[in-house]
Amino acid sequence: MKKIIQVRIYKGEEQYVGECIDLPVVTQGRTLDEVSENLKEAIALYLEGEDPAEFDLAPEPSILASFELSTPTHAKT
Repeated sequence: MKKIIQVRIYKGEEQYVGECIDLPVVTQGRTLDEVSENLKEAIALYLEGEDPAEFDLAPEPSILASFELSTPTHAKT
């Protein structure tokens, strides 16, 4: 069983988007803190009343977030 729920966070057009790899959960927020809190809440709501084992998850799994960075544009010298 998985002890970690993997999440990908990336910058959308206007907000940060958090998308679970292991579950069909997607949310967004204006800041990284906000999208992190929204992810925790959305995952908890999705799993509410469910047996985590049905999703191949250990009881009370952790959340591991990967943040996708865009390539910076360097100033010309």
